[in-house]
Amino acid sequence: MPERTIEDSLREEYFDLLPEIRRVLWQLEAVIRYHTLTILHALKKPEQLIVKSHVKDCESAIETLGRISKGEGRRFDPDRPDDYSILQLPDLAGVRVPVFPNRRMDEVDDLLRTPFPDWNAKPVKDDSGSVLARKYFGFCSDASDRVCGEYQIVPMLLGLFWEVEHSAMYKFRAVANSKEMRNRRAGVESALAEFEKGVERFL
Repeated sequence: MPERTIEDSLREEYFDLLPEIRRVLWQLEAVIRYHTLTILHALKKPEQLIVKSHVKDCESAIETLGRISKGEGRRFDPDRPDDYSILQLPDLAGVRVPVFPNRRMDEVDDLLRTPFPDWNAKPVKDDSGSVLARKYFGFCSDASDRVCGEYQIVPMLLGLFWEVEHSAMYKFRAVANSKEMRNRRAGVESALAEFEKGVERFL
């Protein structure tokens, strides 16, 4: 029989945790939808606010854990199996809130700090240090005190671009992380931000 690997143990852990991950996602999504209702009802054409939720899939979770935990040779250390746990990931249950126009981001951000006052902020920044999106992670105590959840508030066009880019480049990490692709991605993000600002000024 083949020797059991760390990846095998992580897969088992993931599927043991999956019902708990889903509970966190359901609570997180429900709370965010409830607290953004006032903004949703006040939107004018062509303003938008969307709530999208997702559970990080098993192989993506293992790959992400590998990127942040692997040592020499980018391999899990078989002599230290207890060093690795799916619970180390902050985004097993995630909600993304794309909004348009950008000024709505501050309103959504302020409202969501009420139900999540102690969540840790980890904004997504570009190479110049400008904030592209707001990101927070923490625990939904009624659903789980082990599984961490995450929510993001992002400009609409940038959020759509990230979805397409992630789907297209998921299997090609080496290409996606190359200097050339990072520069191109930064160029697209900058162009989308300027476009949204222009449309917002026009409106």
